[in-house]
Parts: sequence; C-alpha cells; structure tokens
Amino acid sequence: MIFAIFIILIAIQRLVELYIAKQNEKQLKVAGAVEYGESHYKWMVLMHLSFFIVLIIEVAVLERNVAGLWPIWLPLFLIAQSGRIWVIQSLGKHWNTKIIVLPDADVVKKGPYKYIKHPNYIIVATEIIVISLLFNAYYTAIIFSLLNVWMMTVRIPLEEKALKEHTEYSAVFKEK
Repeated sequence: MIFAIFIILIAIQRLVELYIAKQNEKQLKVAGAVEYGESHYKWMVLMHLSFFIVLIIEVAVLERNVAGLWPIWLPLFLIAQSGRIWVIQSLGKHWNTKIIVLPDADVVKKGPYKYIKHPNYIIVATEIIVISLLFNAYYTAIIFSLLNVWMMTVRIPLEEKALKEHTEYSAVFKEK
C-alpha cells in the first residue's frame, strides 16, 4: 500500500512537471527559442517511463518491501525533491524537460546554478538510486543508473552546445 501511494504521488508530480514544461515550451517557441535533441528525447522519455514500470514489476514480482534503511533513503528522496523544486523555480520560464534555448537570453546563474552547471541531472541520478533502494529494488537501481549515465553522455554535451551557440554560457560559466 505504501509503495502504491508513493508511486501515485510521484506520477502526479511528474504530470504537473510535464504540464509546466509544455507551457514553458509554448512560450519559449513563440519568443523564438530553438530546440535541440529531438532525436534522443523520445528515448529519454521511454527510459524514465520504463524506470517506473520495471520498478513496479521488481517490487511486485520479487515481493520487495520498504527497505530497512528507509530512514536514510526517504530523507535523501525528500532532499532531491527539494532540489527539483529549486531547479524549476530558478530556471522559471526556461525550465523544460526538452533542450529549448532562447537565443541571447540571460544565462541563469542563481539557485543551484550558482554552484553547478547541471543540478537537475544530479537530482535525477539520485532519484533513480534512492527510489529504487527505498523499496529494495536493486536490479532497477543498477540497470537504470547505467542507462541514465548513458543518456547523460548524450544529453549534457548537446545541452552545452545549444547554450554555447545561443547564449553567453561560456562567458558566464568561465570554462577552463
């Protein structure tokens, strides 16, 4: 029962985020924004959707329960969720699940972006591990952590390219 409630709450959160992303996408494209990574986006969506499907299957079929270490995993999950909200608020109208860049827009260097370039990807990686381990879904944790690393080797360079081509990203983050 706890697992079902947890999954439903995350699903609701993700649907709200997709709504926000879609609204931001419409506004950005009307303003002249450029989209990158259309070819890999469907694979990323499939990976994230598959994560939840495989998680549910592993928990159900292998009869996994809430982990004994839940007092560690749950606070880490809540911290990751706080980070996710911080990222969305910091990027404001520029936040999206897609790579959409508004030419000549100011580069966001506030919130978690004061400290690291791609905080959302760290949050997603943390979520994959923590959500899985919260319910002892070790196979899901390993498989999707590896898939996420692969996806980030595609996505991060493409996002960096888009930002460098259309904004003052390099100057703001003073690459070495």
